[in-house]
Amino acid sequence: MHNNDHIPVHHVQGPNPKPVKLNRHHTMRYYAHRVHESLTTRVSKMICATFLGLLFIVGLITFILWLSLRPHRPRFHIHEFNIPGLTQDSGFENAVITFKVSARNSNQNIGVYYESMDGAVYYRDTKIGYTPLLYPFYQQPKNTTEVDGDLSGATLTVSSQRWSEFQSDRADGSVVFRLELTSVIRFKISTWDSKRHTMHANCNVGVGPDGSLLTVYKDKRCPVYFS
Repeated sequence: MHNNDHIPVHHVQGPNPKPVKLNRHHTMRYYAHRVHESLTTRVSKMICATFLGLLFIVGLITFILWLSLRPHRPRFHIHEFNIPGLTQDSGFENAVITFKVSARNSNQNIGVYYESMDGAVYYRDTKIGYTPLLYPFYQQPKNTTEVDGDLSGATLTVSSQRWSEFQSDRADGSVVFRLELTSVIRFKISTWDSKRHTMHANCNVGVGPDGSLLTVYKDKRCPVYFS
């Protein structure tokens, strides 16, 4: 005989129930620490942003000053180049070469000191003449200087064979030379002087049968480079 006062209990097997997490109350010291960390992070970000901003402004100002003050190389143009005796078969005995070149300082606020300037004439990459051209001088900004040269006698070496080559080219319509001007210069910005630079201006020139500069070469700009 069974006792009906007891209620049967059935155990159901299954996964273990997850433990319930208990919320704990944080102390005032914990919250103060969190606030301090937040303020420190914000201050660090502000300092970094300010530093980067100042760095950008300084860099921008430096770049603008560099653009406005950077020196431009002088500009050279060939205006005249003549060999008066080219029409003479024996002209090498009294050969003369004359030329006129302009040197332009196109800088707005930068002057150029010319410590020296020499001129050399080449024919087929062989030097046939050389002469000093100018005494040391200072060229103001936005200023043009005329450079006149004259090669003859000891400053010009032309043999009879070389003159025959001139005559052969002349029969073809033109004789081509290269005039090279070599200068030692310094740039001047206010009270500051740059270091010395050796500057070269190469002017390709051609003369016609009469020994005068051909129109295609007249007033032509000469390439400039430094060494």
